[in-house]
Amino acid sequence: MTEPRPRWAPPVLREEKLEAALRTLELDVRRRLDGLLQGNHLGLVPGPGTEPGEARPYQPGDDVRRMDWAVTARTTQPHIRETVADRELETWMAVDLSASLDFGTAACEKRDLAVAAVAAFTHLTGGGGNRIGAVLSTGQDTVRLPARGGLAHARNLVRRVATMPRAPEGVRGDLVSLLEQLRRPPRRRGLAVVISDFLGDLSWERPLRGLSARHDLVAVEIIDPRDIDLPEVGLVTLVDPETGRQREVNASPLLRRQFSAAADEHRTQVAAGLRQANCAHLVLRTDSDWIADMVRFVVARKRRWSGGVAG
Repeated sequence: MTEPRPRWAPPVLREEKLEAALRTLELDVRRRLDGLLQGNHLGLVPGPGTEPGEARPYQPGDDVRRMDWAVTARTTQPHIRETVADRELETWMAVDLSASLDFGTAACEKRDLAVAAVAAFTHLTGGGGNRIGAVLSTGQDTVRLPARGGLAHARNLVRRVATMPRAPEGVRGDLVSLLEQLRRPPRRRGLAVVISDFLGDLSWERPLRGLSARHDLVAVEIIDPRDIDLPEVGLVTLVDPETGRQREVNASPLLRRQFSAAADEHRTQVAAGLRQANCAHLVLRTDSDWIADMVRFVVARKRRWSGGVAG
């Protein structure tokens, strides 16, 4: 007997019930995120802007280029000057839909969670004349959706992500190429959201740092429990979904410890690479309430940019 599906899990996005699942997803996002920002995208992205805002005390990690020297001299304490974001925000999402996301052992597949993240960011950054675009890649196919405004466009964008054909076995994802699609040609300053499980090598670090020179960055790391821990089940078949290679191993205590240590080291390296690119880092798990995690992330951003201490 299978366990009941958690109420917080994103809907399963399968072709036979796709439209109903997309409506459910939209209602979930609106019900739990609506009113969080109240039309003020400063909660998610602090700028860039052209109008000067309020000065506040400098905090470690702030951009020293925004230092307000007049207030600093007057108060003898370092202050930075906030900027008021441009009226219209342009958001671009780079969505990794490679074969490693066609996997899930908890409440959903990682791919379903990627679609849910797209729906949430579309809701958080839409409205008020803001535009949203996306570049989707399975490693074999790349689709570019131009940045536009409006509810119809937002719904179509989420639908296109949900219906993107899966990559055939043996096709590797290419996050570097996906990020380069956002860098060239250069786009107006705005927000760039990268959604991936960030498995594999860290060659994406350089293009991500290049993006940070022009955009505010948010990275959404999607994780399944089996990405970081092997189950205690004896013989287990490990499959690399991007090459199709299989290997049967005995999940001994020693192997499980080694697997967990390697996974922890990789995630530490991913977090460090995102930090060096000045990229906000949101982790969504297939065994966790993803909307609650999203809310905590946005509230922490709001506190940080209002001068408070994030929890």
